[in-house]
Amino acid sequence: MVQTLHPTILAIESSCDETSASVIRSGKVLNNVIASQEVHHKHGGVVPELASRAHQQNILRVVNEAMDQSGIKKNELNAIAFTRGPGLMGSLLVGVSFAKGMALALDIPMIEVNHMEAHVLAHFISEPKPQFPFLCLTVSGGHTQIVLVKSFLELKVLGQTQDDAVGEAFDKAAKMMGLPYPGGPLIDNYAKLGNASAFKFSQTSMPDLDFSFSGIKTAFLYFLRDKKKEDENFVEKNLNDICASLQRHLVQMLLQKLKLAAQQTGIKEIAIAGGVAANSGLRNALTDLAKELNWKIFIPEFQYCTDNAAMIAMAAHYKFLEGKFCGMDVAPVPNLEVGY
Repeated sequence: MVQTLHPTILAIESSCDETSASVIRSGKVLNNVIASQEVHHKHGGVVPELASRAHQQNILRVVNEAMDQSGIKKNELNAIAFTRGPGLMGSLLVGVSFAKGMALALDIPMIEVNHMEAHVLAHFISEPKPQFPFLCLTVSGGHTQIVLVKSFLELKVLGQTQDDAVGEAFDKAAKMMGLPYPGGPLIDNYAKLGNASAFKFSQTSMPDLDFSFSGIKTAFLYFLRDKKKEDENFVEKNLNDICASLQRHLVQMLLQKLKLAAQQTGIKEIAIAGGVAANSGLRNALTDLAKELNWKIFIPEFQYCTDNAAMIAMAAHYKFLEGKFCGMDVAPVPNLEVGY
């Protein structure tokens, strides 16, 4: 194995429904190739079996495209990185198996990466970059966490959802309103045209820095049921206001806990990451709160919010520098936790 402080790494991301590959050299991401899976739209959500099949169809093309774009030859690679978890078992297996085969053929080491930790380290792909320690609110379809980031490889979850993630709450609420999948971005778009104070929704109470969104989904279901009894066209007539009110409610729940975490730790370097970090309501509300509390905030580019291999590559870069490689006996862990 070549020991270098300027490694060239191919990274593969296949945790859910996007196949992605990226090449990083000397800590600089050279590209970020993503193949999305349209097959899930007609089913109203991700179908695990279809996702794994689509990864098998896409992964060779995506990896070849990433290598071609970078101008890097396979024999110049120092390691292959991949997402070990969390994610869908079938999807993870495709990425892990491909990485094993390629690493074995090239006789280079492998680097396993935690998907959620990679979301946090996406902040180091481009400027500006946060200073340690900082807090990161990681929000996606599967996770909602407040993470204390002490260094590139030392992360600790301070609080997290005890049931559903906020991204799931967005998507399920959208489905209840008859919006196509994925519904979260559509709610964001409609919310820009609505009155965020039009409707009120109940809060859930969780101890410390934990979250709960399961009750919100149920309450929203009953809200729509009762309103439709009065007017069967209620959703169509009030779509913008419903979306704006719901989005504001969910964003407030997130920022209340983030504000508490900042108070408890005394940290003013605040970041957000994950697919829901692309939500304009969250971005705008965080910006306003940062001005009020004198926070220095960090919001990644849109392409680095959703699942992507560039963030896997960045995490792998720092693991390479510390010599943290894995063996051929590595297996996917669908419920892999931050810090493990």
